[in-house]
Amino acid sequence: MQVRLDHYKANPGVYKMMLQMEQLIKEQELDPVLYELIKIRASQLNRCAFCLDKHIRDLRKMGEREERIALLSVWRETPYYTDAERAVLHLTEVVTDLTHQGVPQDVYDAVLEHYDEQQFMTILTAINAINCWNRIGVATGMFPGCR
Repeated sequence: MQVRLDHYKANPGVYKMMLQMEQLIKEQELDPVLYELIKIRASQLNRCAFCLDKHIRDLRKMGEREERIALLSVWRETPYYTDAERAVLHLTEVVTDLTHQGVPQDVYDAVLEHYDEQQFMTILTAINAINCWNRIGVATGMFPGCR
């Protein structure tokens, strides 16, 4: 395996902008565990091995239970996630792949049962951020251990 290019060096401005978006999300006080769940679920869907490896490690360092990490791809079939987390995971899936149905009203409404509009926008930005990182990672050929 070989990385195609070092995106950090190729365009430092893009990397800086991505870090600024990450900082904005952190300043909005999104629950760090929820943010890692978003990152992992989107990375699974986007098949970004680098990001998936990184965020699983990060969530483990936070002390998350192993079954919640291991079973995230089948979150609907397990009792390990709260209703609020389930709503966000569903939103993560539909925003990550807009080709099927966009964001259905029921998915939007389920998130708003647990979060206000400002929090919704923070969650949406978090989903968009990891999707952008995934696309950078996949397009540049990043893989676990390459950095």
